[in-house]
Amino acid sequence: MKILLFYHGGSRNRGCEAIVRSGIPIIKKYLPQAQISLASLDHTSDVIIPGLHKIYDVSRDYIKKYTFQWFISAYYVKVHKDDNYTYRFQNKKLLNAIAEHDVILSIGGDNYCYGEQPWLYEIDRCIKKAGKKLVLWGASIGEEDLSPDKIADLKSLDLLLVRETYSQKALQSKGIAHVKLCADGAFTMDKEELALPDGWQEGNTIGFNYSPLVYKRNPESVEAAKKLIEHILATTNATICLTPHVIIPGNDDYDTLLNFYNDYKSSGRVILLPNTLNAIQYKGYIARMRMFIGARTHATIAAYSNGVPTMVLGYSVKSKGIAFDIFGEEKLVLGINEISDAHKLIAKFEEMKREELQLQSNLQARMPHIKEMSYKAGEYLAELVK
Repeated sequence: MKILLFYHGGSRNRGCEAIVRSGIPIIKKYLPQAQISLASLDHTSDVIIPGLHKIYDVSRDYIKKYTFQWFISAYYVKVHKDDNYTYRFQNKKLLNAIAEHDVILSIGGDNYCYGEQPWLYEIDRCIKKAGKKLVLWGASIGEEDLSPDKIADLKSLDLLLVRETYSQKALQSKGIAHVKLCADGAFTMDKEELALPDGWQEGNTIGFNYSPLVYKRNPESVEAAKKLIEHILATTNATICLTPHVIIPGNDDYDTLLNFYNDYKSSGRVILLPNTLNAIQYKGYIARMRMFIGARTHATIAAYSNGVPTMVLGYSVKSKGIAFDIFGEEKLVLGINEISDAHKLIAKFEEMKREELQLQSNLQARMPHIKEMSYKAGEYLAELVK
């Protein structure tokens, strides 16, 4: 059986890398003979991932003006108000790769959370017309994301594996069948522990992750984040470890965190991890932190999965849903509009500090079940294809 993972932007987003890395052993546990390949928009970044049969370059092709294809596209757009020919042309490398496989997994986690994506709906129609099994893998989708076109697309899939309860309820409320609850596969991902950097205090280093995506959605949050760092420096003797997790040009955590580092390096208690580490190496550092504050979902999953008390600077349903499934409440999760309020950030940090031991205990108790739920995705996939 040949399985293709697609809708993957590349492993410079270490969360996307974590989804692929963890998905391979989860699938192999239940389908050991499966050949698993990856369709990537940044294929050179994915050679670090073991266990893939093949990596396909599915970078998009764009129609050149006044070519034969341009005239055909113009005809469909102007006469029929139909862009689907263009979408098929742009994604012909992906469609060629799909043709070689039996089961297609749409991965990426929150890809369905970012507005309408008619190109994807057309690709999904092509997959189904070709007689392939089509599965949504480890996704989060909020009710606010579910437009009529998106609902119609999701109803065409053979199986929807969602990684938290909120998304499950949202999809089921719209009459979408074949929805199964699992947990994000990254909870099960291995870690690699590298040497600790200078300035790291064992047992007393607090991780901090902030992203350009959060800044774009709430520019005032950067000043509140700095107030929180200043509070930690003033009220604790801990080291703060600035931790990037996405290193894509134009969306690079490292660039943002470097500004924080330059502001506070004179304290002698702020360090910055490099932007050259892979997902399991970042997880290796996060696992040894005392507490973690993060905007990137998979950075927070790395913390949760290692029993590290975590405060989430959330920006979608996934953050709230994952926390709810762990704790039974949206524990230490702040919404996008809240994180520009320095008082709220500091209050949540103080809550995390007060409840530190209880949070560690709760995480250690819950992680076996959460990781078992991660493997449910492989079980459900095997039931579908067998």
